[in-house]
Amino acid sequence: MTGRDRVTKAVRFEGPDRIPLGVMPPEYPTDMLRVSASAQLDWTPSIQTETKWEDEFGCIWERLHGDRTMGQVTGHPLTDYDDIDSLRFPNYSDPRRYEAAREAIEEDTEDQFVLASVPLSLIHRLEYLRGHQAAWTDPYEHPDEMRHLLNRLADIAIDAIDSFARIGAHGLCSADDWGLQDRPMVRPEIFAEFWAPVYHRVYKHAHELGMLNFLHSCGHIADLLPYFIESELDVIQMDQQQNMGVENLASRFGGKLCFWCPVDIQNKMISGNVEDIKAYARYLMDSFGSFEGGFIAQWYASPDAVGHTKEKIDAMCQEFIEYGGSFYQAE
Repeated sequence: MTGRDRVTKAVRFEGPDRIPLGVMPPEYPTDMLRVSASAQLDWTPSIQTETKWEDEFGCIWERLHGDRTMGQVTGHPLTDYDDIDSLRFPNYSDPRRYEAAREAIEEDTEDQFVLASVPLSLIHRLEYLRGHQAAWTDPYEHPDEMRHLLNRLADIAIDAIDSFARIGAHGLCSADDWGLQDRPMVRPEIFAEFWAPVYHRVYKHAHELGMLNFLHSCGHIADLLPYFIESELDVIQMDQQQNMGVENLASRFGGKLCFWCPVDIQNKMISGNVEDIKAYARYLMDSFGSFEGGFIAQWYASPDAVGHTKEKIDAMCQEFIEYGGSFYQAE
């Protein structure tokens, strides 16, 4: 079974031969090939330094010297919806942006599952464009304008999906952190009214092209997952699970949604010893993977930023490989 077969079967609950390995440390195997679009060739940022830069939407980012994070947006180009027609949106239909991805796919001799990063960020990009306070009051003060903006962002994502489908990608992945530590950032009914229909529009389009839908989202998002499932999301990438309860997630959504996870990056990977890490890795596989699929292994690719030691990372990865390697054979 190839990496492509293995991931697809796990996502569709069709019985892979072992637990699939998602993005792993460089010294470990993987069943996935991650690709992304290149920067727009006919665009030059107005500012580009180590600590301050402009992105393709015109948002200005800043970070302190030596900061290991992605920084934060300090310049919001859409403070007034009256300016939306003059806002510069990036062009993701330009085929030149996908040449490097196309070459990587053509050079993949292992037939891995090709997962393409697409610009589908419906809450983060709204905040970056509008500013934090405006983004969270827009559903109440500017509902029609916000819907229009969200669908403009969906148009961009669909352009990218079409382009990736043409070069042979098998799935799309995006990131939107929807949770605080103990609850979603918005009331579920507000999410259902404004954001879920836009996700559904994009995810339905991807399914029509034969692609699977992956989303990274941090925080306590359990009460939003039913809406994501209805919107045709296939895989949720969760770096933390303990705040929601693994058993709770598995009982509510196991067999309906595939979970793509490392050992909880904020809790067990910090507080646990090596044996705790191994036990939790098995717990994830037993809980989410027992539906003829339903689980993909993962690591957190910025370990220094969250204090993960190599000893613990190795313990987790080795357990995913060793226990996961015979997981379905033991049934």
